[in-house]
Amino acid sequence: MRIGILTGGGDVPGLNAAIRAVVKDADINHKIDVLGIHNGWKGAVEGKFFELTRQEVRGIIDRGGTILGSSRFHPFENEGATDVLLDNLQKQKIDALICIGGDGTLNAAAQVANVGIKLIGIPKTIDNDVYGTEYSIGHDTAVSVATSAIDRLHTTAESHNRVAIVEVMGRDHGWIAVNAGMAGGADFVIVPEVRLDIKDLIQRIKFRHEHHASYSIIVVAEGAQLMDGAEFTYQNFTHEPLSRSISRNILKEIELQTNYDLFLTVLGHVQRGGTPTAFDRNLASRFGYAAVEAIVRGDFGTVTTLNAEQINLTPFSDLAGKQQAVPLELIDVANALA
Repeated sequence: MRIGILTGGGDVPGLNAAIRAVVKDADINHKIDVLGIHNGWKGAVEGKFFELTRQEVRGIIDRGGTILGSSRFHPFENEGATDVLLDNLQKQKIDALICIGGDGTLNAAAQVANVGIKLIGIPKTIDNDVYGTEYSIGHDTAVSVATSAIDRLHTTAESHNRVAIVEVMGRDHGWIAVNAGMAGGADFVIVPEVRLDIKDLIQRIKFRHEHHASYSIIVVAEGAQLMDGAEFTYQNFTHEPLSRSISRNILKEIELQTNYDLFLTVLGHVQRGGTPTAFDRNLASRFGYAAVEAIVRGDFGTVTTLNAEQINLTPFSDLAGKQQAVPLELIDVANALA
């Protein structure tokens, strides 16, 4: 038997740990050959296959990124690509495929599975919004990085009596903002799941500073937006809800309504780079092992998921078109301790 493996979408810490687990379990326990595919679905269409042995994965468990490379290419969005993909897999005599990715990559995997490819998915995303799994590879590391940054910003904000705004990733959901905000002792957490009432936020900041604090930490997910019908007073803001603009607009609005000194820190891609945490290494290893075992048993068309500390296999059909939002209870707790 021959297994192909690819990583798609944005890189996250822990991908190499999953690749290592796949190769080692396949070789040690089942004598299965593994072919790596460079640059995700794009490489599969371009025929970029290479042999992955235990030598290639030795010493990579603590490395960030992916030794396979990645891309945001989806075969079903490019005319003729699916037929070329199927032909390439047949030429390489690949019996089953393991696809590691987030929503976009796994949606493409589900479509590939529907045309007859035996396939297992592994979820990864720092945003943690893949439906059906409590954690995806990369999220814990991103939260740790963001928490560390918030810890450091406390000292600067306190020393200068400032309001610090920290923007973290989270286009559609605020998992990083909520988890890092709580862990880092942030005073306010703003996420896409709950539209922002900017007037209420400013009133709460004023109350805090007038009664018991000299500084505040506000964590903002990049995809946060104002509540329907609300507008910023500041006249030169951008309407774009993503990529820094929401945080800059919040900063400008607080400046207009108060006399507080503020500063903005945008963490950006630093959240998805570097060494994976022990949790992400272990989760990735468990997912990689489970994917190989699923192939051996013939449980195709499924995604490895974590639920109540157990690794399960969830059909692609149960995940299609769904995302995992942050529970309101977590958001409430994150904003209740200012």
